[in-house]
Amino acid sequence: MKISRWFSVSALAASLLLVGVGRSAADTDAPKKAPKEIAAFSTLRSADMKDAQAQAEAWLKSVGKSDPATMKAFGEIWSAEGGVLTKVTETIGLGNPAAKKLLDDARDPKSAAPTDVPSLVKDRKLPAFFRANLALSYAKALSGRRIYEEALETLETIKPEQVVDPGAYLFHRAVAEYSLMKRDAASISIIRLLEDVSDSPARYMSLLTLMIRDMYGWQDKDLGSIARKMDNVERRLDLARGGPKTQKIQKDIIARLDELIKEKENQGGGGGGCGD
Repeated sequence: MKISRWFSVSALAASLLLVGVGRSAADTDAPKKAPKEIAAFSTLRSADMKDAQAQAEAWLKSVGKSDPATMKAFGEIWSAEGGVLTKVTETIGLGNPAAKKLLDDARDPKSAAPTDVPSLVKDRKLPAFFRANLALSYAKALSGRRIYEEALETLETIKPEQVVDPGAYLFHRAVAEYSLMKRDAASISIIRLLEDVSDSPARYMSLLTLMIRDMYGWQDKDLGSIARKMDNVERRLDLARGGPKTQKIQKDIIARLDELIKEKENQGGGGGGCGD
């Protein structure tokens, strides 16, 4: 039952890409070489806990954090309950105060939404283990606050092969792309998650199924498209983003509503009135 459901969702996602049913204007920035973005079957999985712990310890020592107090805290992190990404994230915070503050701010609902990808995430001179997993944890935190623009931009600076939890990478990337109405890009991320990641949590499947079924019915200029744009405007206003980009979306909504009203008027007109 689980296998058949997996295939049905994967096939539905693929059909969105290959058939291109009802492509919307929001997809104009979708990847042009989609087939090359899809890796071989089941090539990604979460890092082994012991291997990840060894990498985390090696990184921690490489930044000079090998004192007894730090190593004791490190041991407590890795002996506690939690997934591999959580443990790596806590280790990063333990070894780098700037990274810890960045993540704390990203999780804090009272902090201002960022307007750019942090330099700490973009700096390619930093160790890949540190930078990639920090980027994933940061994007995950932003996604939890519906700050999808910077979450997606952050994820685009790394690859799923670089992180300890590629399933989380592809899931949060798909959520951000879906929420920003990038249907083709979201379909690619979902296909990769379903076909290439061998140990994704079952909870991902439920949301991915809803996303795919919803996207399959998307059309360019119907009321559903207007509703999605209105939701996006509301989200941006909640993040105190009422600037030019949000105003443009609002103008597009009003323009399309005017078009729909005129279409309805034209459909109902021309009938010649009757006497009293």
